Amino acid sequence: MSFIHDDFLLSCDAAKNLYHEFAEREPIIDYHNHLPPKDIAVDRQFANLFEVWLEGDHYKWRAMRINGEPERVVTGDADPYEKFLAFARTVPHTLRNPLYHWTHLELKRYFGIDELLSERTAPAIWEATCDQLSRPEHSARGMLRRFDVRAVCTTDDPADDLNWHQQCADEGIDLGVYPTFRPDKALAVHQPEAWNAWCDRLAERAGVEVGGYAGLIAALRQRHDDFHAIGGRLSDHGLNRCHANFVSEAEAERIFAKARAGEAATAEEQDAFASNVMLEVGRMNAARGWTMQLHLGPLRNNNTRLARLIGADVGCDSIGDFQQAERLSRFLDRLDQEDQLPKTVLYNVNPGDNFVMGTMAGNFAGGGLPGKVQFGSGWWFLDQKEGMEWQMNALSNLGLLSRFIGMLTDSRSFMSVPRHEYFRRTLCNLVGRDVEAGLVPNEAELLEPLIRNICYGNAKAFLGLQKS
Repeated sequence: MSFIHDDFLLSCDAAKNLYHEFAEREPIIDYHNHLPPKDIAVDRQFANLFEVWLEGDHYKWRAMRINGEPERVVTGDADPYEKFLAFARTVPHTLRNPLYHWTHLELKRYFGIDELLSERTAPAIWEATCDQLSRPEHSARGMLRRFDVRAVCTTDDPADDLNWHQQCADEGIDLGVYPTFRPDKALAVHQPEAWNAWCDRLAERAGVEVGGYAGLIAALRQRHDDFHAIGGRLSDHGLNRCHANFVSEAEAERIFAKARAGEAATAEEQDAFASNVMLEVGRMNAARGWTMQLHLGPLRNNNTRLARLIGADVGCDSIGDFQQAERLSRFLDRLDQEDQLPKTVLYNVNPGDNFVMGTMAGNFAGGGLPGKVQFGSGWWFLDQKEGMEWQMNALSNLGLLSRFIGMLTDSRSFMSVPRHEYFRRTLCNLVGRDVEAGLVPNEAELLEPLIRNICYGNAKAFLGLQKS
């Protein structure tokens, strides 16, 4: 039997039945990822496994460094094949790491390859995949279509050009390609050189003068409108913890002027400024019926040497131990008091915060909308089997698993779509074990909607994307 077989991760008959009957063929909405919209717009054809698999995947880079591979073959100037060989050398050492599962699931689903990847098997796998990658079904769009992906939501700065999204919309392609509004750079008044350059780009893109705090908010609102016009229905915010130190507009204006003049805001000033900007974006989301995603808890760019050498987001981040509950509560409550709390998804990277997030989501339910505030899927270091089980167990104990909007890839690779399958198998195994233990009734009228909705239906109803 091959490693990736029909019942992979499914440990009992009930789990197998749930997956094969209800989950396996559900469509996919990948509502948070970092795929380049240009690749979809031009329908990029990838030349080799490096381009499609290793080019931007910091999960793989991190494992290769841990395995002792030099930076030259991770992100450096080595040729693509040499980098692939370095990854192939690493893969046998990833046993019990989710990369081992993902690697072989992806080779199986995209290329029909059952062979285990190693330095020995790498040359033949490289040749076989190069041949297949030249075919239309392995283009960027082809790789999405083969898994019935109905919509992808990329991650985009308000100062970004939306031309590639517009090209997809104008062409009328058969899957939705939507931008997600991520204004994190607007908060960085403690780094005035980069922040001022970003403000200038935002002003040019929005056609709005950013000479004061009110101008900044007006420019963000204009870009929010632009994102909405092209189908965007989500914002996303990557924070170590929520900002909830609200100040007057006059104080926000003072901090803005200080940073615009090139003087770095203090930590307290930055927190206050960010609190007000986040509040304004929350209001924009509520007015438009958008969903706000709060990704909380990472400690980013820990390795100063590599950050200077390569840049940010290269596999040197970790779980942070920030206190989350009080600030998150204040932020959500402020919007709720104004009746301007949008649909919200809470993601945590620290598993110690699972019960904080699960209980916090229930505090702000209501308004006639099922699951208005969601405890989102296992994220980053937690988007593996155990982490996903922890998240779903906490959600089940504290809220309504049946209203969960399910999985996303959070990926930079077009070969990561099978992570939805990985999640679905994990979900069905979790529920199936409960069925076999007598903890959940073995009744199709209960189990079918539960599984189908978590895989697809809940996200479709909740997010309101045009093509989904």
